[in-house]
Amino acid sequence: MLILRLNRQYMGGIKSIQQNIAQDLSKLNDIIQNALNSDSALMHQIVTKFLESKGKQIRPILVILSGRFFGGVNSSVLHAGAAIELLHNASLIHDDVIDESKERRGQPTINRIWDNHISVLVGDFFVSAALHCAVQTENHNITAVLSRLGRELSLGEMSQIDNARQHNIDEKTYFDIIKHKTASLFKCCVEVSGHATGAGDKELEDLMKFTELLGLCFQIKDDIFDYFEDKAIGKPTGNDLREGKVTLPLIYALSKDNAAAQEEMVAMVKKNELSSEEIATLIEFAKNEGGIEYAYSTMERLRDEAFEILNGYPQEEAVEDFKSLFNFIIQRNK
Repeated sequence: MLILRLNRQYMGGIKSIQQNIAQDLSKLNDIIQNALNSDSALMHQIVTKFLESKGKQIRPILVILSGRFFGGVNSSVLHAGAAIELLHNASLIHDDVIDESKERRGQPTINRIWDNHISVLVGDFFVSAALHCAVQTENHNITAVLSRLGRELSLGEMSQIDNARQHNIDEKTYFDIIKHKTASLFKCCVEVSGHATGAGDKELEDLMKFTELLGLCFQIKDDIFDYFEDKAIGKPTGNDLREGKVTLPLIYALSKDNAAAQEEMVAMVKKNELSSEEIATLIEFAKNEGGIEYAYSTMERLRDEAFEILNGYPQEEAVEDFKSLFNFIIQRNK
């Protein structure tokens, strides 16, 4: 496998970044907790269980780092970050219903413990909590960004489902989907912080482009996991193919003119249902034809483009944390 050219000075990983922003992150999580308070004993039980595993909180981290990059973290930054994390978690809860997932972040999903009906209601409750946090910013621009984000996330998911049904397997379509599905959320993390702090247009534009590239790499790496067996990831190998989703490693392998058995593989991908044996065959085909290496080299190219953007700014702690976070996204094991 391709060995990434990583700068050692940015190898601190997610934990060092979390330590640098620990106070702000704690305040943001308190806002989330307060927004999810309710008189319903059942809702309280479910929310408490769900929040036991917060995940890495990449998106709140991006909001806080953006606030620091733009000059300072204030109450509007924290409430906007809480709103984004709540919307993100709402989308995960709803996705688990759609995908019939049984595990999330190493824990049983809400729909597994309770049922789909309860899960949809909980996801909706998270959306309402996000709206509450957005209102607390008292900033119309932030509310507008979050409103647009909800729309983009829904349309991105719908586009992915439609493309899976149509068996569109070209690289342009893949990047169009992940721009809407994943990168749009990363960009919004910067945009809300920019509005909360009064950031300049040039700074805001540059950092939004940086985080869009970060979001693309996040999704590419997430898709790579599906080609390897690892219980720590939280989803079975080949799950994307079971859902009709063709991701970058396989798209590259199928695009090679000299790929062995290419026609057979293309025909297999376009089937409405795949057996476990066929999924294993496609995964092995992608690996043998250099699909994993191509995905990593693509992330390297996007990372280099992103770092070039930040190189035009003073290399202060916020910039170094952004670069360290980017490297972590590419290196992470789950």
